[in-house]
Amino acid sequence: MTGISLIDIGRYLPGEPVGTEFYAARIADDARLNWDLPMFRPPRHRHLASVDESAVDMLERAAAPLFDRLGHEARQVDVVLTNVLLPDLPHAGAGASLAHRLGARPQWVFDVHNGGCASFVVMLKMAQMLLTTTSARSAILCNVQNCAGPVFTQPDNVRNPPSAIPGDGACVAYVTASGESPVLDIEVVNRPEAAPDMQIELSDGRKYWQPGVGQLNVRFTEASIARIISRGNQLVPEVVGNLCRRLGTPTSDIDVLVTNQPNRMFLRNWAEALQLPPGRHLDTFDRYGNLFGAGAPITLSHAIEDGALAPGALVVIAGFAHAGDLAAAAAVRWRP
Repeated sequence: MTGISLIDIGRYLPGEPVGTEFYAARIADDARLNWDLPMFRPPRHRHLASVDESAVDMLERAAAPLFDRLGHEARQVDVVLTNVLLPDLPHAGAGASLAHRLGARPQWVFDVHNGGCASFVVMLKMAQMLLTTTSARSAILCNVQNCAGPVFTQPDNVRNPPSAIPGDGACVAYVTASGESPVLDIEVVNRPEAAPDMQIELSDGRKYWQPGVGQLNVRFTEASIARIISRGNQLVPEVVGNLCRRLGTPTSDIDVLVTNQPNRMFLRNWAEALQLPPGRHLDTFDRYGNLFGAGAPITLSHAIEDGALAPGALVVIAGFAHAGDLAAAAAVRWRP
């Protein structure tokens, strides 16, 4: 499966970094003990979007440095794919509005809702299908994580220790039908039986669309957390291993592994399972927190900008979504 290339990524982080002390001052001492659990240890910093900053605003700001580097003509993309955790409108995605702001007239606009923390790789797979089977020749893949500020700092939610883990950010990646930085293969695995282990709840018990004042949050049980930890430890090494076997390459030969950034525990366990030293598995968790679907591409954008990817490097991008109902990995030969 060749024929497309990952060219570049622009990123945007809202506001100044917010330290964990912001949450510590609002969480009861006994509740703070939850921070000792591996799943819920908070990062040192994160960025928080404001309620007045739309997902399209964030994507436009992420796209600006990308198109400054690529040139204005690159804005005329054929495909726009977006994944937004908190859509500006419940019935519409961000793709059409972003295309309008960029001055683009794309052939295809798809808002990919269910990809979660693996959505960047899922969108890369969709771009591959569109750019190799239609006349489309360029695509942008757009991720927005925008719940940390608007949702998890609400008065009730901010007292919940896991609310300190997410951060906000956006990124826009540019993909073309070319061999400049080729995508070698993509692995996508669906495990639908895991989907019920992550739910949302409101403090007053209503459905999210019913009138009321209860604040929305994510609900896990002790049993579901145990299952998610087990799946999370397994899924990323599994999809990366399957991908590398098809390429005929041992996982230890991966030059750069970029994953979603859920917590330190998963990052450590994945690197160990894949026999990679820490320097080859990029880690931005303490800098940005859990950026969900935006975590992997924003982390990769730093490696690109810092010149950390050698010509011809084997880059693998991977992650798992939600409670483990989706996992995906992609291999890229970086600008050989």
